[in-house]
This record gives sequence, C-alpha cells and structure tokens, in this order.
Amino acid sequence: MNNPLVAPTVRPLAGRVALVTGSTDGIGLAIARALASQGASLALNGFGEAAALVQLVESLGALSGSYVCHLPADLSDPQQAAALVPQVLQQFGRLDILVNNAGTQHKSPIEEHPPGRWDQIMALNLDAPFHTIRTALPAMRQQGWGRIINIASVYGLAGGIDRSSYVASKHGLVGLTKAVALETARTAITCNAICPGDVSTRIFYRNAKLLAEQEQISRQEAQQRIAAGNMPSGHVVSPEQVASLALYLCSEAASEMRGTALSLDGGWLAR
Repeated sequence: MNNPLVAPTVRPLAGRVALVTGSTDGIGLAIARALASQGASLALNGFGEAAALVQLVESLGALSGSYVCHLPADLSDPQQAAALVPQVLQQFGRLDILVNNAGTQHKSPIEEHPPGRWDQIMALNLDAPFHTIRTALPAMRQQGWGRIINIASVYGLAGGIDRSSYVASKHGLVGLTKAVALETARTAITCNAICPGDVSTRIFYRNAKLLAEQEQISRQEAQQRIAAGNMPSGHVVSPEQVASLALYLCSEAASEMRGTALSLDGGWLAR
C-alpha cells in the first residue's frame, strides 16, 4: 500500500525518447544523465572504449528505468550523421528530444589554419546538426511534440582570437537554431541553443595543466587564472549546470522559448 505522506517520484520525461550526440563524456554525458533521471529513454552517441560504453549504457538504463543504447556514428561523416536519427527511430519507434552536443575546435591564427581542419570542424559542429534536425523533424511533426537543443557556445555570440572555424561554426549553429525555430513556430516543437562560456570539461583541465607547466604554478591557480580571464564571476560553468538548463528547455514551462540563444557564461557577454 502506498504511503499517502510520501510524495511520488516525478519523472516528467517517462515515455520520451532522447538522442544526445557526443554524450559519452563532458557536457553531453551530463545532459544524458539529467534526462535519464527524469525517466527518458536514451540513444547515446560518442566515442569510447567498448567496455566503458557497455557500463555507461547499463548505468544510465538503471537510472532512467528505460531502454538505453549507444549508437557509434562518426558525425563528421555526412552519411553517418544523416543515418543516425533513422537508427533511433528504428530502435525506439519515436524521437522526442534531440540534443546536438558533439563538437570540436582548432586554435590557430586563420592564416595558419589547415583547410582540412576547417572542413572537419564545420562537418561536426554545423553540418551534423543540420542532418540530425532535418531527419528528426518529420517524426516530431507526426508526434505533435519535440524539443531540439543545440549546444553552441559563447563563441556563437561573440568573436574570439585564433578560433576562426569554431566561432564561425557556432555562429552558424545559432543561426540554424533561429531558422528552425521559425519553421516550427506554429507547432509544439521548439528549437533553442545553449551558449556556455568556459566549462569544466577535460579540455579545460588539459589547458589548465599546460598553463601550470608553462608558468610553474599549481593546477588550481592555473584553473582560476583561466576562469578569471574570460568569466567575470571567476568561476567556470559545470556540465551539470548546462544539463539543468537543457532540462528546463524540455519542460512545459519553456514551451514558448523559441529560437533563443541562452548564454551561461559567468558574465562574459555582460562586459
């Protein structure tokens, strides 16, 4: 018999199916965990060791109480990017939430930027979301509901030195977000972008390690120096904070948020 004094566990995404690209680490994994915690079934995508991926699928399945799988598409390949959503639809029969998170970057002055790397960055950061969105929308329209969340960057709203390809790709992703939002404005499908500043991922910690070695300072001091350089708050964003914002965009409260580019940047753009 249920205890009337104990509130039932609320799992508002039970019955929903989510695809999160680049979800085996960092921001994508945090978003996948957050969606699983609310009962969503999950299609993960990203690279990793086979045994670790099996363990990840099992742990997220236990958290969600629903089916979880891993689809190992290389999204820098347009054919694999275009085939990813059809694989999800084949396995789950539907797709309700699409999170385009997979991305990469290259740092160098533009005159030294390898053209091949430019093509790779555009393929993963911008072309792949184009393919996943265009293949997901028909099913979302048929279902009468959907959430598309593009993980852009503060560099999708501002420029940056030695980041020409990354800045261009993320500006393009914000523009794609707005275009799709207008095309779906009369439906229960929304499309929004999250634009984080510096996030405490492996890249951040790797850069801090390099700075610590170069300057002969502690890693903690290096982390603080990097954060303070961009973020007026002096703090980096955690992947879990990005995930919480993604959950909000999936909620009914965010049903009229359309085409927004939400900065989560410690005051970066307020200067």
